[in-house]
Amino acid sequence: MSIDMDMKEIHDIFFEESEEGIDVMESGLLGLEPGNADQELINTIFRAAHSIKGGAATFGFTAISEFTHGVETLLDQLRSNQRAVSEDLIEVLLGAVDCVRGMLAALKGDAELDLNSVTECQEKINALLGSAPVAAAAESVADINEVAAQRPGVKIWDIDFRPDANIFKTGNEPIRIFRELESLGKLNVVAELSGDAEFDSVDPESCYCGWVLELEADVDAEAIEAAFEWVKEQCDLKIHCRNPQADITADTGAVESANTVAQLEPPKSESNVAKPAAAPAAASRDSGSIRVNIDKIDALLNLVGELVITQSMLARFGEDGGERGANSGLRDGLMVLERHTRELQESAMQIRMLPISSSFSRFKRLVRDISSKLGKKVELVLSGEDTELDKTVLEKMSDPLVHLVRNSLDHGIEMPEQRLAAGKPEVGTLKLSAYHEGGSIVIEVEDDGAGLNAKRIHQIAIERGVVSETEQLSEEQIHHLIFQPGFSTAEAVSDLSGRGVGMDVVRRNIADLGGRIDIHSEQGKGSCLKIRLPLTLAILDGQLVRVGDDVYIFSLRSIVETVLVPPNQIKRLAGGSVVYRLREDYIPVVRLRERFNLNCSAPRKTYLESDGELMVVVESDGKRLGLFVDELLDQQQVVIKSLEENYMPVTGLAGATILGDGNVAMIIDVPGLVRDAGDAKVNDSNAA
Repeated sequence: MSIDMDMKEIHDIFFEESEEGIDVMESGLLGLEPGNADQELINTIFRAAHSIKGGAATFGFTAISEFTHGVETLLDQLRSNQRAVSEDLIEVLLGAVDCVRGMLAALKGDAELDLNSVTECQEKINALLGSAPVAAAAESVADINEVAAQRPGVKIWDIDFRPDANIFKTGNEPIRIFRELESLGKLNVVAELSGDAEFDSVDPESCYCGWVLELEADVDAEAIEAAFEWVKEQCDLKIHCRNPQADITADTGAVESANTVAQLEPPKSESNVAKPAAAPAAASRDSGSIRVNIDKIDALLNLVGELVITQSMLARFGEDGGERGANSGLRDGLMVLERHTRELQESAMQIRMLPISSSFSRFKRLVRDISSKLGKKVELVLSGEDTELDKTVLEKMSDPLVHLVRNSLDHGIEMPEQRLAAGKPEVGTLKLSAYHEGGSIVIEVEDDGAGLNAKRIHQIAIERGVVSETEQLSEEQIHHLIFQPGFSTAEAVSDLSGRGVGMDVVRRNIADLGGRIDIHSEQGKGSCLKIRLPLTLAILDGQLVRVGDDVYIFSLRSIVETVLVPPNQIKRLAGGSVVYRLREDYIPVVRLRERFNLNCSAPRKTYLESDGELMVVVESDGKRLGLFVDELLDQQQVVIKSLEENYMPVTGLAGATILGDGNVAMIIDVPGLVRDAGDAKVNDSNAA
């Protein structure tokens, strides 16, 4: 392996470990109480800061090591009882944590460093230490954005790609080449139209474009040329490395770091080394956990999925060939294979499961900062932090949870004087809890604040035309109006709320994950928002249906019921929409044959003989939709394959899977179809 790839991998490990250290520092600082010097907690924070400083010095990231040196000095004074724990000190150290996090992000190239905030924080640290600013440190911080752009091992490639006009006619697609290049690193693409492209004489099967690409990747020219292997005889291709010195920088950088580490980190006497430091180090080695690349886990899950498909194929063979008992041994073996396959599948799925504590822990800082800004007193209570769910679900739920917590702090919990006047303790309580229930995970955001004012919400909805004055709504339906786009009860716009952006996005994101959100609120006592989510997005419990000659799959979680619909029960509205009266409500209906433009044979007569059509009623975001199908088939667990990664996004479809007979079945995107059907509720008067 080349030197630059080795250095990049080592840097990535440093960044990952430093980010973990930053989280440890932040969590520890939030646990400190003014006037109470918890030595064990202070030692934990100090060790995390010391590790970040030492690692940064080793790799030559002097800006981080010099900045963290002042933080480490403050923490050392706390350890030795030379300085008392105070609210101002905690605030400065939390600001320093943010600065180090920003420096790491800048070095990785994820964001540009805010130099003003770093300088301001450095001045506060110097003021506490009673020292003058260090010029060298200031210069290194100012140069960190340039260092990030020039860090060892990162090459910038300029690629000029000019394909022949007939490239499309040979079945080659430039976009696929770009996708392959994008898998190597960061890619920027600029298309340039050929000068001889005249609109009147354009051949739709000819190519009139060239592309200028910029690739930031730790690869050599051969790897880039490989992406153009199939078209190299049909194009003019120029590849140029803008910074060929990256290899030399990586090589010398490693040597210089090794030679200077002794100077950057002078040896300490035994008396200066904290005695308890050895115990956590040993604990981390014996923790039984390892760092696994997510790509390896995804590959393992994909192989497990293929095994599930193979088992399903063998099961069909056993059913077809063992009617008279001749293959009883085969059937027994298949039963064992099925059991072992399911166990392997469950074990592999556990690899992707992460405790929700990794998401909950960030809210300690968020609640502290926002409540302080608003002048409110809030206690955050966490429960169920060991509850595990899929890494993808956890990441996609991060932003919705942040918005719900901010909403509770801003709109829910009252000011201290208001709480006292209402007979409540001046300190409000915000609870975040997670637990498993019926094969799903439930996350609750609960506060003991003012609750939702149903009358005010209803009045604002009428004023904005969301509902009519004559429409009768239950209290639960009124509460759900806060999820309407642009809806807000805030009287003034602030940086926290008032713009009507957020709650509709929260509900949509949760629906896209196959989940739902419910509200229970009592005015004057508080609110509880309950989110129900699937444990994983890789496996789906599905209902197979036939539409024409094709098989489609619904998620069992989205199905409410199936009904046999007589033709005279279907109503067509003036605008062309079609609805069906399901007991007391009218619901929109969609014929999947028409929705997917299926030109196939007539439906099977099983249901037509009964003078009716089969409709599957599905639900998403509290809205129902009827989907006409031709036949209900089996229920089975399927492995979801991404259409976007393997083909392209298709409206109305959430993915695909391979059935036991080897055929491909499409998975219906129920939330997408419900959204397409429209959000407006169809009532009796509309259908008349």
